[in-house]
Amino acid sequence: MWLYKNEVFTDPRNYYGFVYLIENLTNGRKYIGKKLFIFTKTKIVKGKRKKIKTESDWKTYWSSSEELKSDVAKLGEYNFRRTILYLCMNKGTCNYLEAREQFERRVLESTKRTWRRMKVVTTTLLLPFSTVSSSSTAKSATVT
Repeated sequence: MWLYKNEVFTDPRNYYGFVYLIENLTNGRKYIGKKLFIFTKTKIVKGKRKKIKTESDWKTYWSSSEELKSDVAKLGEYNFRRTILYLCMNKGTCNYLEAREQFERRVLESTKRTWRRMKVVTTTLLLPFSTVSSSSTAKSATVT
């Protein structure tokens, strides 16, 4: 079951997806991710391609992390809490809020095994050219 604002969530209405937090209640480990409520697949109907929107497996979804899914299988679903942090109207918002949560919670900087390692979403940010400086030797950009 998914919780949103401390209540069971069952109706995605017109939302596109959500950003979530899964917590292991036995050891405190956490995982932040995103999931879409619907996806588009292409089907050939009478020789023509047609896009069809289909509900995803969001109700039974436990993340893309094999380590987390393995823990759920070993420990049981009752030892985990799945919380929806944000409901999103589009994919871009889901991507942004997932990355923001990961950075704000300093997930990748943690030396403790509190956070599960995950892929960081790559997002293009449009900044005025004057606000970005880069070093050719370091190959990194700094926002000033």
